[in-house]
Amino acid sequence: MDLDLTGRHALVCGASEGIGRATALELAQLGASVTVLARRADALQAVVADLPRAQGQHHHALAVDMDDTTALQATVTRHVAVHPAQILIHNTGGPPGGTAHEAEAAAFESAFRRHLIGGQVLVQAVLPGMRAARWGRIVNVISTSVREPIAGLGVSNTVRGAVASWAKTLSRELAPEGITVNNVLPGYTRTGRIDQIVADRVRRTGQDEATVLAAMRAGVPAGRFAEPAETAGVIAFLCAPAAAYVTGVSLPVDGGRMASI
Repeated sequence: MDLDLTGRHALVCGASEGIGRATALELAQLGASVTVLARRADALQAVVADLPRAQGQHHHALAVDMDDTTALQATVTRHVAVHPAQILIHNTGGPPGGTAHEAEAAAFESAFRRHLIGGQVLVQAVLPGMRAARWGRIVNVISTSVREPIAGLGVSNTVRGAVASWAKTLSRELAPEGITVNNVLPGYTRTGRIDQIVADRVRRTGQDEATVLAAMRAGVPAGRFAEPAETAGVIAFLCAPAAAYVTGVSLPVDGGRMASI
């Protein structure tokens, strides 16, 4: 199986921790040069320091906020003009919890800007490099909520669904150019996001944290939460030459939690 990414450059967003950080490591282990992007410069430098370096690999860090569309566009466009990217991992933290009917309109606007408009800015920035190479991989890290809405995540459910539809549209538009576009749908994963979800459920239900965690695990046939590296491995596969004929899919990595096919 061809998993070699030597000579490729990957831009990995949300890479200061969790799934993003684990994905940066996986891609670097497969030979890619990696640029990590997130808000915290100090955390990103620690990630870069941990990435493996073989001959020809060069890693970089971009500290920018996905909520600041103007700065995001300028920073990434400037960087890829010098270091063209053939791989984009579009990954960013989810919106706060709460019901959809109680959410302020501004909450939807903010989430839409971060997740969909931010993704559009990133794609437009990296496309010239992908087109020049006649090769590209775009992977959006979304949520199982695009198939089955998750209670208490009204804004996230709505916006993640929009991102999935946008990605499916892109996949059909870009496939003739050798560029694949796929979504990975993580289930319950040991990241800061799961801490946020648990805290929201504790507040909403009045149950203690141990009870909430036990109920969540009971709903996963695998009986446990995923480690970030397990999701990152799937993302890395979708970026590899071996996955060249896989595009337009939304692939759950959820331990069998979803009931839908």
